[in-house]
Amino acid sequence: MAITKKQKDAISKIEKDRAYSLTDATKLVKEISTMKFDASVDVAVRLGVDPRKANQMVRGTVTLPHGTGKDVKVLALVTPDKEEEAKAAGADYVGLDEYVEKIKGGWTDVDVIVTMPSCMGKVGALGRILGPRGLMPNPKTGTVTMDISKAVSDVKAGKIDFKVDKFGIVHAAFGKVSFDSEKLLENANELMQTIVKLKPVAAKGTYIKSVFISSTMSPSIEVDTKSF
Repeated sequence: MAITKKQKDAISKIEKDRAYSLTDATKLVKEISTMKFDASVDVAVRLGVDPRKANQMVRGTVTLPHGTGKDVKVLALVTPDKEEEAKAAGADYVGLDEYVEKIKGGWTDVDVIVTMPSCMGKVGALGRILGPRGLMPNPKTGTVTMDISKAVSDVKAGKIDFKVDKFGIVHAAFGKVSFDSEKLLENANELMQTIVKLKPVAAKGTYIKSVFISSTMSPSIEVDTKSF
């Protein structure tokens, strides 16, 4: 596959075999982004865990200090008495039965779904549709709760959830190229410190094996794991 002139220029700015500090990496990722749109900035963290074992699963949530830069669409599946609370908190879609039927018909045009414990009987039946798309509400991520207002406002403010995949890697977007490097650094630090705190007791040896950040379709930048 041919490499474009812009891609060659971006690659040339990254020193081969160098692991950058997180501060330098968040500055460099802005320089090497060649997209005409406001690209996302992502991190891939390879962990020294075996995700096949329940006691080594790494999953959590973090509220990024400066948000993700993305307009997150939230669906609140709630009972009528909670609808006004959800709307006031900023939910884009609010209801229950009508949205359950829409989802059964294939509609999933949302980023996050929050619901109440009493609604999980109906929501649980949507697992085959929502699960593969990462939309299934979960008490562990704060999306199944009686405090609907807080759940919605947290998501709108930049709360994200992450989970190690079957290869032992956590993938997460933590900002946009349009963010200044200081905001990207603070978001990345918050995410990384949360991942560090979630180290399973059963995990042995090196926990943070490698960290790479990149923007949409840009080369990746290796980050020095010693800083974590």
